[in-house]
Amino acid sequence: MGTPPPPKKKDDDGPPLNIDGKTFKDYQSIANIFNTYFTNAIDNMSVNNSMTTNSALSYLYQVFTRPFPHIKLTPVSTKEISEIIKSLKWKNSHGYDEIPQKSLKISLPFIISPLTSVCNKSSSTGTFSTYLKYSQINLIFKKDNKTEMSNFRPVSLLTSFSKVFEKAIYKRLHYHIKNNNILAKEQYGFRNNSST
Repeated sequence: MGTPPPPKKKDDDGPPLNIDGKTFKDYQSIANIFNTYFTNAIDNMSVNNSMTTNSALSYLYQVFTRPFPHIKLTPVSTKEISEIIKSLKWKNSHGYDEIPQKSLKISLPFIISPLTSVCNKSSSTGTFSTYLKYSQINLIFKKDNKTEMSNFRPVSLLTSFSKVFEKAIYKRLHYHIKNNNILAKEQYGFRNNSST
């Protein structure tokens, strides 16, 4: 039996970032550069997208000649919230609040009633807590050169609680859209049994 290989040395400062011949090493500069880069990438994507908001609305007006009924959000039950939390994965990853889904699942018997109450209050008033809107953005390296910004992609880590609210509202929204035939049959993205 041989000795195990030594652990890989971790570069504490991370790789430098090269932009137009300039090298950036400090975390604050790199974070600001990535923020600007990804913000502008979305803006550029919107400008280059051939389907504008006006043409999308025109399409909807042509396809649907009748007004859509208002959505009625039914209250959630403790059983539904319990099923949502049980469906979450046993993960240790977490958002800025540092509460992993694993902790949510373990503490379920103790938090089910207040969580159900808060969820119902949120849907009845039409408000969603500002704190649940925050996400922690992590960069994931894709491939090739680590000094190039385009070789990274951002991933948003949401709080576990916001995922519970999202699943409860999604269920009601999906029912409303499906029941009223709101989506065109050509819409495949994010729909069950519809492959892209």
